Amino acid sequence: MTGRRLTSLLAYVTATAAGASLLTGCGALPGAVGGSREPLTVMTWAPDRTKATNMPGMPAMAQAFARWVNSSGGIDGHELRVLTCNERNTSEGAADCARQAIDQKAVAVVGSYSQHGRDFMNALEAAGIPYVGGYGVTDDEFTSPLSYPVNGGQASLVAGHGMQLAGVCEKVALVRPDTVGGDRLPALLDSGLRRAKHGGALDIPAAEDAAEYTRQAGRARSGAKGAGGCVTAVLGERTQTFFDSFRRLPEEKRRGGSGQDGKGGQDGKGGHVRISSVLGSVDQPVIDRTGGSHSPFEGAFVTGWYPEANDKSWAPMRKVIQEHAFVDNRVDPADTGVQTTWIAYTVLKQVVEALDRDRITATEIAHALDRGERIDTGGLTPALRWKYADLLGASGFPRIVNHQVTFQVVRQGQLVAQKPGFVDVGETLLSVT
Repeated sequence: MTGRRLTSLLAYVTATAAGASLLTGCGALPGAVGGSREPLTVMTWAPDRTKATNMPGMPAMAQAFARWVNSSGGIDGHELRVLTCNERNTSEGAADCARQAIDQKAVAVVGSYSQHGRDFMNALEAAGIPYVGGYGVTDDEFTSPLSYPVNGGQASLVAGHGMQLAGVCEKVALVRPDTVGGDRLPALLDSGLRRAKHGGALDIPAAEDAAEYTRQAGRARSGAKGAGGCVTAVLGERTQTFFDSFRRLPEEKRRGGSGQDGKGGQDGKGGHVRISSVLGSVDQPVIDRTGGSHSPFEGAFVTGWYPEANDKSWAPMRKVIQEHAFVDNRVDPADTGVQTTWIAYTVLKQVVEALDRDRITATEIAHALDRGERIDTGGLTPALRWKYADLLGASGFPRIVNHQVTFQVVRQGQLVAQKPGFVDVGETLLSVT
């Protein structure tokens, strides 16, 4: 083992030991955080090792963030203690995590993922604990007065995806979860499509934890067949499974594949069908795992919340990951959950610094955000602020403050910008009925 590698390994062992102390919430790190300011306890939860969507990178990123800030004195002198919880993709798991946050006197739940908003949000509201920068997968995150979303959630992605597809797809088939949340997706996609006077998508519900999707793939191919047809799947982790079933359809049913320009085959003609999705269902780690430039996602259109993973705005996050989580393979800087957690903790850090107090409470964090503390995310989002005047007020999603998305495409195995900058989907969301 080289000296450099041994030094890195020793650094990791030291950081891991520090991380263990952070997770227990007991005791200060010797020499890491000075001053007399009280420690700051927060929680990050996400599902892990389940049959549906898993987000282990979110709590892992939270731990790395804590190691980073505590190595230089904490957040404005407050040692950051991060509690983590496996939400397990169940309503019981979400409720259990919320109870743990309350019992451990967390001042915020930060950068977390759960599809069971009602089961955790009611408990947090009763305890006065703000939910800062959740992943954005539930309606409750955009209705609760104690939720402070950093993105426009799945609603903005799907509505924006309709806008992205409207100019290139004559027919669209949407494969989405057969769940209460999934039931909202067709109207959202259609709102974007109809901005370009498109007739709307064929709606194909599917189990979100199925082992294969041959029947739904066949329906989607048939519904999108012909020149300018597009198949989009929004199934979380099972999106890869769906497109594997899609790829395995008999040749006479498949009628072509996707090309490097997202147009299907070489030019999108002759009945070839384009494929597409949104970040969180398809992202760079998925593309890498499925073959890179030979991935079935080559050429796919993808709508995201944030700039592409190689954008220079992510440099500070990448530096923290390299220095404080460099051998933790859960923390992928291209993972949307990791990115959302980084932004959520950026919000927490700036709010605590602005408060400048020896003791920080959950109520003080919520009040600071309600008063309009302005958060600069370094270009990863527009400036974030949650004053009443900043809320979009869209039906079902009133607390959206960031209604910007990005249009991306997979080229040579990499998600790259289809067009530069952000696209505002606020008017589209306001049109959803």
